[in-house]
Amino acid sequence: MAAPSWPFSSGAPLLLLAFLAAFLAGASPGALGSGGPERERASAWLCDGECCAGPARKGSAVAAFCSGRGPGAALRGRCCLEGQAAMIVGLDLGNCSLQRLCSSFQEASTAIVIDLSDNPLEPLPTEAFRGFSHLETLVLPLNVDCPGGSEGWNSTSVRGNSRVCQGQRNPCDGSAGLGWLCPEGSLCAPDGPGLPQCLCVSPFHGYKCLRQGTFPYLPFFGTLGAVTATLSVLLWTTQRRKAKAS
Repeated sequence: MAAPSWPFSSGAPLLLLAFLAAFLAGASPGALGSGGPERERASAWLCDGECCAGPARKGSAVAAFCSGRGPGAALRGRCCLEGQAAMIVGLDLGNCSLQRLCSSFQEASTAIVIDLSDNPLEPLPTEAFRGFSHLETLVLPLNVDCPGGSEGWNSTSVRGNSRVCQGQRNPCDGSAGLGWLCPEGSLCAPDGPGLPQCLCVSPFHGYKCLRQGTFPYLPFFGTLGAVTATLSVLLWTTQRRKAKAS
């Protein structure tokens, strides 16, 4: 009669060690399984009709911007794409009967020009444009205020039935009023209209950048390796004894 199999083979701790090493060395889910293709698919859905079908409107702010951007830029669906990476630099979702922003809207965080005019949009949440630090021109329905308020932009104006927000201000340098204060060990960086973020500077890290120094990789992996090797030997010995007993 064969001995019952052990829940963990002798090689399992070694596999666990390899996984932990990869994870703690900085491998995130995106690094272990690159999120590039997923990001490209999401961008394609946004440009090709997930939010609004049809091409960018002729005469829109995005179409004008894209035509003057140079040979590296081209319209695709509702987007102006640039470079070999097909980065979204413009997005025209005007006259799309949108009441709220679609789920893939964040894929346009690299956009410089966005047109949302002629839509029955509800008031936008404060975080709607977080990450849109490159945005320079935003065209909105008249009933929607510029994100970040007038202090978040160099100019806000009304043109016909649209509100135009131009020239995103840096919330960190005092140009949008009182500069944002970050805790010691961090620096302020723009993260969208009127939205600052605090980024840790080396050697600070962790919650509110309160930890200093680097992660003790050598002691950690040395201890983990010794524990793993010991467990492997114990499990192998146990399996051998059970196999002999049967």
